[in-house]
Amino acid sequence: MVEMRGRDLKMAKEDEYYRNLAYEQFTRLNKKAYPVIESSTEKSIDDAERITSQADFDIVFFDLPGTVNNPSVIRALSNMDYIFAPISADRVVLESTLRYMTVVNDVIRKTGVTNIKDTYLVWNMVDGREKTELYEVYEQVISTLGLKVLKTFLPNSLRFRKELPGSYRSIFRSTLFPADRSQLRGSNIEPLTQEILTLIKLDRDGEKS
Repeated sequence: MVEMRGRDLKMAKEDEYYRNLAYEQFTRLNKKAYPVIESSTEKSIDDAERITSQADFDIVFFDLPGTVNNPSVIRALSNMDYIFAPISADRVVLESTLRYMTVVNDVIRKTGVTNIKDTYLVWNMVDGREKTELYEVYEQVISTLGLKVLKTFLPNSLRFRKELPGSYRSIFRSTLFPADRSQLRGSNIEPLTQEILTLIKLDRDGEKS
């Protein structure tokens, strides 16, 4: 994310099209771009507290490593309000994530010394428009572990890998600009966003529901 923000800023400064787009967008919104900072698991909570003391943010996202064999990771996780972990139908990836989330639930949440309100799994890189019977079998196993899966899944699409295009085509993946409506179709980004907002009891204006 930090590297992507750097590339986005470089494009917005050096390319007249994106420079004008950024000026129009942030002038209209009367807001600056949200900050993206690089941190470590040891410093992540302190960095977040420093940033949120300087401005009012509705949500703070943490991109944490997929391991819990470090005390600093456990400390960071225990300070989260919600944890969303991506999973895919790849057996190795799935088993690794399930072990991770089981530790979060059994070791961190059950100690009571945590801010975690809930944890969720998110199907990622799903082939085809709809999930197959294979996913239903996986979800039955996941349910026996006491874990929850979001209803909305993310399809396996090349658009998730494309950043700001140099040819001024439709934008999808950017830390500065919203995705074009034409690119959102079929991506499930909007229903996923709405599902998460509902779960964390926050509306689109940042107000608690």
